[in-house]
Amino acid sequence: MKKVAVLGAGISGLATAFWLKKEGFDVSVFESNEKPGGSVQTDYSEGYLIDFGPNSGLETTPLISKLAEECGISDQMIYANESANKRYILRDDKFHALPTSPGAFIASKLFSFKGKLRIMGEPFIGKSDDGYYQSIAEFVERRLGREFLDYAIDPFVSGVFAGDPSKLSVKSAFPKLYRLEEVYGGLVKGMIKGAKERKRNAEKSKQTAKMFSFKKGMSQFTNAIADKLGESLTLNKPFQAVKKQPDGTYLIEFSSDSEVLSGFDAVICTLPAHTIKKLNLFQAEEEFYNKLSGVYYPAVKVIYAGFDKKQIGVPLDGFGFLIPSLENKPFLGAIWSSTIFPGRAPEGKASFTIFVGGAKKDGLFENNHDIDTQVVAEFSKLMQISGKPEFISSKLWNKAIPQYNKGYVETETYFDEFEKNNAGLFISGNFRGGISVGDCVKNSGLVADKVSKYLINR
Repeated sequence: MKKVAVLGAGISGLATAFWLKKEGFDVSVFESNEKPGGSVQTDYSEGYLIDFGPNSGLETTPLISKLAEECGISDQMIYANESANKRYILRDDKFHALPTSPGAFIASKLFSFKGKLRIMGEPFIGKSDDGYYQSIAEFVERRLGREFLDYAIDPFVSGVFAGDPSKLSVKSAFPKLYRLEEVYGGLVKGMIKGAKERKRNAEKSKQTAKMFSFKKGMSQFTNAIADKLGESLTLNKPFQAVKKQPDGTYLIEFSSDSEVLSGFDAVICTLPAHTIKKLNLFQAEEEFYNKLSGVYYPAVKVIYAGFDKKQIGVPLDGFGFLIPSLENKPFLGAIWSSTIFPGRAPEGKASFTIFVGGAKKDGLFENNHDIDTQVVAEFSKLMQISGKPEFISSKLWNKAIPQYNKGYVETETYFDEFEKNNAGLFISGNFRGGISVGDCVKNSGLVADKVSKYLINR
């Protein structure tokens, strides 16, 4: 039986291991931490359920429900309340619902009349000759205008990617958006024609996919996969080196007990780029580590706050709100956690997840020990909240979300070539193929297929 080692028990590693074990391979997953899940971290305190990492996912691939079903937690999978479909953007200290229909777009005060005319002109904008190397800011301003960039894309990119739209690559970070122009000549044309293609592939766009979580938070998902893997998963097992042997197999050295395990026909590394670099994990050329060093992870702080509903002056009728950079606030936005999913706060209470930092706020947390107080005060002002929070907890991710910045196309190509030149070694994780939970699950299937074909032909 062919042996496979998976390094890292985040969602990418767990899901990939699950598919390969199901195919009959001898799979071993090694995780240096005491818990599985990676950045998927759920906590419970004083009746509040807190997701410090991903708070939800979009069901963009059927593999998500399939994975939940095969792990026995289909009945624990929940979908966002319909009210959560409404998303707000802050402009001039007022919340404006992001329009989702032609009528709402015309009536919206989020964009000026001039800005609306510019947006409606999108079908008449031609393709760019250098779209391959464009940032999402350049792409959107060219196709939809500056105002749409400032009050729709900028807050979205900051809130979801913790990124800077002037730096993020449209091709790497938004491949489907890039493809709409590349294949169909425009966004409106592409959304209409591309719907047929998505239907054939049993996929949904991120605009129409249902938002999901689990009754006990996102960790219930990763914990269920980990339980299904059973003895194939080993925790508290920090790795030190991966070395290829003369017979083409790999051995893994572990740092905690100087143990060496050998005979692996394939190794799948799902660790963050910065961790691989720090460990100097592989016997690889300098360029490999230079590429890893070039993957930027900004710092992001997650502040979770609970209030009595009677304290709150703003109707809780949406997903939350995002803040454009032009508004100059100390945080990126907030989601109304207890409005989106049930069981996130005690009866009569409301909970919120506030995001701080990101690529545009590099260095924000250095010597700024009062940031939580500043953020909660500004948040309370915007939400018309009287009094202090009844519950508060926070977590700082020093290296949060990998940024697919301009030039990332070359980075992706390099890792493809690296795998070809190092047979049996596969590099996965959210710095390849997408950052979201849905992207990671989808890619787990693709990686598992790639590894399976390699092992069968070996």
